[in-house]
Amino acid sequence: MNSSVAFFKGKFVPYENANLHITTHALHYGTSVFEGIRGNWNEDKKTLFVFRMKEHYDRLLEGCSMLMLDIPYTSEELCKITLELIEKNNFKEDIYIRPLAYKSEELVANLKLQDLASDFALVAVPFGLYIDSNRAINCCTSSWRRIEDTMIPTRCKIGGHYVNSILAKTEATLSGFDEAIFLTQDGYVSEGAGENLFLIKNNTIIIPPVSANNLSGITRDSVIKLATEELNLTVIEQNIRRSEIYLADELFLTGTAAHVTAVGSLDNRKIGSGDVGPITKSIQELYFDCVTGNKSKYINWCTAANLKKV
Repeated sequence: MNSSVAFFKGKFVPYENANLHITTHALHYGTSVFEGIRGNWNEDKKTLFVFRMKEHYDRLLEGCSMLMLDIPYTSEELCKITLELIEKNNFKEDIYIRPLAYKSEELVANLKLQDLASDFALVAVPFGLYIDSNRAINCCTSSWRRIEDTMIPTRCKIGGHYVNSILAKTEATLSGFDEAIFLTQDGYVSEGAGENLFLIKNNTIIIPPVSANNLSGITRDSVIKLATEELNLTVIEQNIRRSEIYLADELFLTGTAAHVTAVGSLDNRKIGSGDVGPITKSIQELYFDCVTGNKSKYINWCTAANLKKV
């Protein structure tokens, strides 16, 4: 079903009424912070599970601090609003939840964050696969470099800096690839256009450090825990050169939208078998069990929505 209700300007309103004025500051200058949160429908349990909701809101509020977005909610209050929104829409399918904190002043030609009013909006929509995670995707190294933390902080989801990802993703797809891989200004691997990156070599997982200008990923953190605690794998955080990816045994990307997605090639060079590798497959299965509320050990990662019975 489609969304019928949104949260806008402090109250629940019909979805079609959640609109901004043309002079809203965030529209002109990208002065917003957002999150992507997944709600995963479990058909057997007839339950929708929201994955690591509080952690997403903790990160949102960190971004708000960075942009001086003064919204009157705690993480716990934002979780409560989110559950109420889901219940009002009564979703019984996978959904994508989009919280947005933004500079709401209806004013142009003012670049001083401290002078501008802020607000918060929330919408949830039905959402399937962002990338086909059932196969190994094909990636290219982007000609666009990842922006530096000294330009715009990349550890939070700041609206304006996502133009960097949009340019890279567009370039990749117009060239026939599924996704782009960013390099830093120093030539190290950063991340995908919208995902964190995991390289597997000799049964060891290697990941770029957050200092390589990538997002502090919540899915990334979840996969690290699953790999170490459930599969007894070693995870090393270190700088990765582009050429190391060509020689990897396996490569996969992680993100709220992308889940866990195998990469079969980079720049038309096959990685490993070119298909979903065995370690990636094991991590995918573990992760999906967690996000759909099927793994009791990690059920604390999930929040069940209280939906109406049919």
